[in-house]
Amino acid sequence: MEQCPKLPGRRRAAATVAVLMAMVLAVLDAAVVNVALPSMARSLQVSPGTSIWIITAYQLALVMALLPCAALGDSLGHRRVFTGGVVLFTAASVLCAVSPSLPWLVASRFLQGLGAAAIMALGIALLRAIVPQDRFGAAIGWNALAVALSSAAGPAIGAAILAGASWPWLFALNLPLGAMVLLATRALPDVKGTARALDKISVALNAAAFASLVVGMELLTSHSVPAALLIGAAAITLAALVRRELPKEVPLIPLDLLRTPSFRTSVVASFCCFAGITLGLLALPFYLQHNLGLDPLMTAFYMAPWPLTVAIAAPLVGRLADRVSTAWLCVVGGACLAVGLSATAMWDLQQSVRPLMIFTVLCGLGFGLFQVPNNRNMFLAAPSARSGAAGGMQATARLAGQTVGGVVMTLIFALFPVDTAPMLALGIGATLTLAAGVLSALRVDT
Repeated sequence: MEQCPKLPGRRRAAATVAVLMAMVLAVLDAAVVNVALPSMARSLQVSPGTSIWIITAYQLALVMALLPCAALGDSLGHRRVFTGGVVLFTAASVLCAVSPSLPWLVASRFLQGLGAAAIMALGIALLRAIVPQDRFGAAIGWNALAVALSSAAGPAIGAAILAGASWPWLFALNLPLGAMVLLATRALPDVKGTARALDKISVALNAAAFASLVVGMELLTSHSVPAALLIGAAAITLAALVRRELPKEVPLIPLDLLRTPSFRTSVVASFCCFAGITLGLLALPFYLQHNLGLDPLMTAFYMAPWPLTVAIAAPLVGRLADRVSTAWLCVVGGACLAVGLSATAMWDLQQSVRPLMIFTVLCGLGFGLFQVPNNRNMFLAAPSARSGAAGGMQATARLAGQTVGGVVMTLIFALFPVDTAPMLALGIGATLTLAAGVLSALRVDT
């Protein structure tokens, strides 16, 4: 891929805002829709279990398309594919808003997921082309701030919209925001791609492997035999994909990047971290409401310090990551997460729930300390021409960790009483986040 000089002054600021707004568009939509599922199920006259497909379709498209979108970005140019993702996401939001039935809505959400895949796979790669290397960590910190604030604000925004309007307005919210993002993308750097054609068979194998894996893991606790068959099919298809891509100089799955120890370690550490925090974030509401008897509003109050601390810490950590060892920042972050999660599980909160505020702040600080420098290291371990592939791998590791964390949480609830399941999940989450920190200590910082 052709190199592009870093952008000057105002255009750099406008281009950074374009990337951050697009990230907000994708993350805010997911957070808003999650809280609206019960209302959508009632309106569409479907069962709560069936309504989960509104979420699953989005996640399925996302995980199937991340690596192909990254490869397409490297081929056609990051700006072109990123902008196409914003257009598709916004157009699919219109289809969601006018959906007359669940099948229509699920199909529209799948299209939304394809658009979001292009945004998430190429967002940080574009930031790398926008800012100088000595400010790249700060740019990743601002990206983490945008994601954290969107995640924290999403449920409240969704609830506010539903208080005065029907669920289609949740998707109509994306239209003005999408239009503003499209206008802002004009400031993005126009770097020509390699024009390398995508292997259509590899793209099909990639889609089949990840689709089988995600659906199989979703069915694992309810339909064990079909789930096992799907997971087995995913393993076989993934092996065929790796065998097909292994001899290539620029493979769809970035095997070339994964041969670099620093990049590979960052990917594995990211997977462990996201699996651990997913377990923590899923276990906390059950622990607070079932074990401690708090209502949903107080549950949200005591969980809010986590994303708010991430939002405060991320920009500061981003600046720090440009100056000190990212490996040791990740070690400290993983340790803070592990201490916060394990303290939540072990502390006697029946006497007073106030210490939980300290633990969730510690978790938020730990996540900010880990995620920002880990992403910086991951991207800088890859050549500029492979920034799209690095972005696709980073997003894939995150989604894979979240998926595995969700499945483990489901298995824990299936195997253990509801009184003890949240504490066990928090303990496993603490172990995984500690492992992410330990792994970070093993890599050579670049």
